[in-house]
Amino acid sequence: MRFRRSRQEEVQVNLTPLIDVVFLLLIFFMVSTTFTRETQLQIDLPESSSSAVLGDERPLEILVDAQGNYAVNNTPLLRHDVETLKRALEEVAGSNRDQVVIITGDAKAPHQAMIFALDAVGQLGFHRVSYATRLPDDS
Repeated sequence: MRFRRSRQEEVQVNLTPLIDVVFLLLIFFMVSTTFTRETQLQIDLPESSSSAVLGDERPLEILVDAQGNYAVNNTPLLRHDVETLKRALEEVAGSNRDQVVIITGDAKAPHQAMIFALDAVGQLGFHRVSYATRLPDDS
């Protein structure tokens, strides 16, 4: 007697429903996502209306004029680079790194000059740094 072997069907995973679900998710995320372009940054610069309260010690003051020239405690510097500014700060402050440092810049001072001043102060290890501001006009 001959028995016929039954054919075993190959097991297959049907991917059609999976593709449909992924396609629907893709459509959902495309529809719900907003595509906006930010062409300009809107910056609202802060004003300071409070006055600074200083301790008994005299603060170390860095002045930056409109041309980017530096002065440390009203003593102008001959060169306008970070190394000269760092040497002047070390001479005035000595080893006292807890001293208050106030960076006062002209409104038209170059941004790079202000960054150089802040960088020099940070490299020397001062951690009490502030910028001098003026009170807003009441007009």
